[in-house]
Amino acid sequence: MLDRFYLPLLGLAAVAALGLALVWPQGLGDRSPAPFGHDPVQRSPEMQAAMRRETEAAQRRVDQARQAVRNIQNQAIAPSQ
Repeated sequence: MLDRFYLPLLGLAAVAALGLALVWPQGLGDRSPAPFGHDPVQRSPEMQAAMRRETEAAQRRVDQARQAVRNIQNQAIAPSQ
């Protein structure tokens, strides 16, 4: 393709991509400028509660694993007879 057609077309595509990035919904993060976008899913009370439950469950699993390692180490150091 000739450069005199290709480079302006490439510039137009870049400007179009920038324009689209300004108005397209931003996924689960912050809300896009009005009138585009929607309320972020992660800020809903239901999602906050689910994320809190998941974090607490993960913390419990970590604590249980640490306790299991401590028990194994204690058995290795001072086995009960």
